[in-house]
Amino acid sequence: MMTNHYYNLYLQLVQEHKSLWRIKNMYKKDARGCKKCLDFWKKLEKEKEREIEELEELIGKHSSKISKK
Repeated sequence: MMTNHYYNLYLQLVQEHKSLWRIKNMYKKDARGCKKCLDFWKKLEKEKEREIEELEELIGKHSSKISKK
């Protein structure tokens, strides 16, 4: 059984992917007329990508613990 701790990691990963999708497919397109806002969305996009990588790494480390139970 997955503990709440592991579940939280997976849930956050899903939320970050959803947020990243919206930034890439909606928010940046909507902000095309404003350089300052577009720059903000680009910066946030990179941050989300890094957060996703970090979450995937953490989940990967815990995956072996989950499969052994």
